[in-house]
Amino acid sequence: MSTVQPEGLDLLSDIKFKTVTANGIKLRLAMQGSGPLVVLCHGWPESWYSWRHQIPALANAGYTAVAYDVRGYGESDKPHAVEAYTLKELAADVVGIGDALGFDRFITIGHDWGGPIALTTALLYPDRVYATGSLSVPHLTRPPLPTLDLWRELYKDRFFYQLYFLNEGIAEAEFEADVAKSLFLVYTAIDARGMHHQRANEEGGFIGIKPPNAQLLDGMTRFDSFPNWFSQDDLDYLTSQFELSGKRGPYNRYRAQNLDWHELAHLDGARIQQPAFFITGELDPVSSFVPLSTSFIDHVRKNYDNLLMAQELPNVGHWTAEEAPEAVNEALLAFLQQVHHS
Repeated sequence: MSTVQPEGLDLLSDIKFKTVTANGIKLRLAMQGSGPLVVLCHGWPESWYSWRHQIPALANAGYTAVAYDVRGYGESDKPHAVEAYTLKELAADVVGIGDALGFDRFITIGHDWGGPIALTTALLYPDRVYATGSLSVPHLTRPPLPTLDLWRELYKDRFFYQLYFLNEGIAEAEFEADVAKSLFLVYTAIDARGMHHQRANEEGGFIGIKPPNAQLLDGMTRFDSFPNWFSQDDLDYLTSQFELSGKRGPYNRYRAQNLDWHELAHLDGARIQQPAFFITGELDPVSSFVPLSTSFIDHVRKNYDNLLMAQELPNVGHWTAEEAPEAVNEALLAFLQQVHHS
């Protein structure tokens, strides 16, 4: 398979691409540096490229930084079956990357769905993962009923994107009809600018109020300009990746959530024991999914035994590592230094 590479981005010139077999499938890695292994797990609808600002920073600080295309994405394998996208399988992929690169122990870091991937890997393989952390999505303990059933109960009267994604074929067709447009709308809906706009206009948008039979992109605002964290070059590259992969694999992660609830029953109530961190944006919509009487960070602290760092970044939306790369890199390097010098 030929590797498509983004053009005109000097900071990525030292990144090397490698395809490895992990957990029985082929995964495409973007790698830089040497030293302890840090595996960077991306979310939806993203790519190894979501970590483009972190890979060089970690490499320059003395780490082997590896971001990869999660199964179903980009230039990694794309199994068809929903059951191929459980957290158990995705965690085994991460361990397989460590095996393929010759690392017995490593650190996992994730954003969005990559958060649960990184954290579940730490829970399932405590002998392999010696520190972990996530952006946007923290470790949340197992809900009282299967996750999709919980969403159906909570959102029975209005649209919720995760339930819409269960419409196999229909959800894919909407997004794939114009990949560049769909990606632009999603990326710009829940960054800081998009969330400020959403708060002023409660209807429509990504998480706004719309009827249960709506589609994902219905009512989304098409901004006339790119935000300062995201460019036409970025969109072009990401569009090329989703034109390769399509959306079935990415949506299958959502469709597999009830399988997770049953497969990971033995983790009910489990806390993260390794040194850990959590970083979120002040405007990240993820926190709005959990009705709280306290701050989101305070709410999740109880799910960790050794949470060394918890930060909420001001005026940052969902794309934490891309909207605030300097702040995120500073936090990651401080966390890693603490892990390796404690």
